[in-house]
Amino acid sequence: MKDLAPEAPSGTPHVPVVIVGGGQAGLSLAHCLREEGIESLVFERHRAFHSWRENRWDSFCLVTPNWQCRLPGYSYADHGGSDPDGFMLKDEIVAYLDAFAARTAPDLREGVEVTRVARDGEGWRVETSAGTWTCGQVAICTGGYDTPIEPDYAKALSPAIFQMHSVDYRRPAQFPEGGVLIVGTGQSGVQLMEDFVRAGRPVHLAVGPAPRSPRKYRGRDATDWLHDAGHYAMTIDRHPDPVKAQTQTNHYMSGRDGGKEIDLRRWHLDHGVELYGSLAGMEGTRAAFLPDLAKNLDDADASYLGIRAQIDAFIAREGIEAPTEPPFEKLWTPEAERTELDLEAAGVTSVLWAIGFRPDWSWIEAPVFDPRGRPLHHRGETAERGLHFLGLGWLNTWGSGRFLGIEEDSRWLAARIAAQMAGAPVLAR
Repeated sequence: MKDLAPEAPSGTPHVPVVIVGGGQAGLSLAHCLREEGIESLVFERHRAFHSWRENRWDSFCLVTPNWQCRLPGYSYADHGGSDPDGFMLKDEIVAYLDAFAARTAPDLREGVEVTRVARDGEGWRVETSAGTWTCGQVAICTGGYDTPIEPDYAKALSPAIFQMHSVDYRRPAQFPEGGVLIVGTGQSGVQLMEDFVRAGRPVHLAVGPAPRSPRKYRGRDATDWLHDAGHYAMTIDRHPDPVKAQTQTNHYMSGRDGGKEIDLRRWHLDHGVELYGSLAGMEGTRAAFLPDLAKNLDDADASYLGIRAQIDAFIAREGIEAPTEPPFEKLWTPEAERTELDLEAAGVTSVLWAIGFRPDWSWIEAPVFDPRGRPLHHRGETAERGLHFLGLGWLNTWGSGRFLGIEEDSRWLAARIAAQMAGAPVLAR
């Protein structure tokens, strides 16, 4: 194993590889680099796995089954898990991650924020809240969830209406009595909707263009079928619509109570959830919506049916014996589009923003971003020698930003870092 050089000739400490971010991506890469005989130093501005510990609500659970938890050399089964088809709760996820960290023992510096990454001769200069290091290789493993998104018109909402972003949400009791308007119907939005419904709170939901997925279908979890059909092995360069894959909101469903699919039409009928189209603006106590509720519901159903058809085709192609399912039924259709709501008159006292996050890579000084600010790379390796990314959605496959694909991506990138250190050319162009 290569030793960490105590400091560069200039007096600045030097390490072969700096990893920025102490989540599952950063620690997985550190483990794989060690297997390559390469030492690394991991900087984490909070505590390891901070997002899992601090930025999840009380009832949070995985949306993908436990068997998909496959960190390098440490799967859910290795952890002693006995429910591979279940969905771990927040504290169980953190326990799994902490056990992985204890087993791999990375050189991790917690409470250290990286403030600048820039070229330093043939290598890189990494400035942090604890000082400056140089390195030959640097891997950005911070993910894309830095800045909570709230639209500018949120500032025009009456101060009498309480507002919160999902990053700060833990439980309905944080909110004043009355109804809540939840904005966003990705995986977070629909799960927070259920939290408030269970608490007996009136829920109004601004329905965006997020797709939805079956949960159980023809006797198995839909993700099991898709895995066996090779869907999760599809790489981004073979995807029929790579731009859509990289920008589309995740399909919504739930792992709660053993897993369930979410049909918003049913939640309207069975639980009284009031549905509107995409939020378009706010002023005072009034909210405006686009007339796209029917379209968004239909588009979500089309995605749902597309996944069912994909599974049907795999079952037929392989000659698999599987139970049949009743045909899809559209349970409810809005009679008219409601484009305006007086929150005060409707008894809505709160707005909960669940419209996601945007990354902040402003501290990286390198020409590796496209006009929209997204990293340009090949499986995480950029055209700038020694600069890499890991843990992003669709870095290579669907599982790249999830537990399922992190081991494959980490091992590949660790091998590429080793190759670069040995003088191999950069693959990305």
